[in-house]
Amino acid sequence: MNCRDIRRPVMAKATLLLAVMMISTEAGSAQDSAPGQKAARPGAKDFQVPLASLKPEAIFKIGKVADWAQITDDAVWVASSNPASVHRINPKTNKEIAIVPMPGDPCAGLAFGFGSLWVPLCGKHNSMVRVNTVTNRISARLSLGPAGPEGGIAASGDSIWIVTDNAGTLVRIDPATNKARQKISIPPGSYNPCFNEGTVWITGAITNILTAVDASTGEVLASIPVGPNPRFLTAGEGSIWTLNQGDGTVTRVDAQSRKVTATIMLGVPGHGGDIAWGAGSIWTTVLGVPLTAIDAGTNKVLRQWVGAGGDSLRFGHNSVWLTDYKRGTLSRIARSETLK
Repeated sequence: MNCRDIRRPVMAKATLLLAVMMISTEAGSAQDSAPGQKAARPGAKDFQVPLASLKPEAIFKIGKVADWAQITDDAVWVASSNPASVHRINPKTNKEIAIVPMPGDPCAGLAFGFGSLWVPLCGKHNSMVRVNTVTNRISARLSLGPAGPEGGIAASGDSIWIVTDNAGTLVRIDPATNKARQKISIPPGSYNPCFNEGTVWITGAITNILTAVDASTGEVLASIPVGPNPRFLTAGEGSIWTLNQGDGTVTRVDAQSRKVTATIMLGVPGHGGDIAWGAGSIWTTVLGVPLTAIDAGTNKVLRQWVGAGGDSLRFGHNSVWLTDYKRGTLSRIARSETLK
C-alpha cells in the first residue's frame, strides 16, 4: 500500500475512489499476504527467537486456512474460508464443540455482542450473519456487509459497527432490528473499527489517520495522523494501538488526549497481520514473524518469535491464540510459555 501525504491537495473524487479500490484489491483474501507480496520483514533482530521455542498447550486443525479469532467468556471462535465456517472451542477443555457453516467467506473480523457472534462475509454480494451463541446456529443474515477483505467489525454497548464501502461509510446497526440505524461519513479508505469506552476508533489505510467517532451521537471527534497504512488496531492501557502495514511500526495514541505518545519499531511491513492487547502486553502477528510481545508500560519490544505461521491472534483465558493461516491451525500458547 502506498502512503498518501494528507497535507497535499485532495484528489478528485473519482481518482481517490479508484486509489481506494486499488488498495482494497491489493489487500488479498482475509488477513493473508497479497500474492507476490515482497516486503522485507527483518523484524526486531535483537529480540528474536525461533517460534519453535514456544510449546503450545493445544493445536486445533480448523480448515485449509484459519483466520480471524474472537474471545468470549466461555469460548474461542476462529474462522476458516476453506471450508467457509466458524469454529467454537471450549477453553476449559481445549475441545472444539461446534462448527457453524457460513454462506460466504468470513473476511473482515469477528465481533461478539448481544448474545451473538457477528461474522462479515465476502462473496458476490458482501453480507453479514449473526450466530446465536446458545444454539451455535445462524439466527439472521444481513444484507449489510464489509467494504472488502482485511476489514473489521466492532460491538459497542448498543450497536454493531462496520464500514460498508470504500468511500468511508461507517454503519451503525441496531441489534434489535438487524438494520442500519445511522450512517456516518468518515475518510475514504477507512475499514477497521474498534470500540473503547464510548468511542469508535477507525483506521484509515489510505489517509494514514485514526478517526475517533462518538459512539452515542455518531459525531466525528478527531482525526489523528499515525503511521503509514494503519489497518488493524486494539485498545489497552488507556491507549489505541495501530499496526501500520506501510513500515511495520505500531503507533500508540492516548485515548483521552487523542495524541500520539509512541511509535514502536517492529520491522514487519506488508499486508495482513493482527494486533491484540492482553496481560499488560501488546501482541502482534504477521506471516514470517508470527508473534511479537510489546511491554505496554514501557513501549519496548520484549521478544519476537520468527518462523512459519501467524496472521491473526487474540489474547484471552490467560493465553495467546495464534493462527497459522497457511496450515489452517490455531495454537493456544499459555502466557507463562511466552515468559520463558
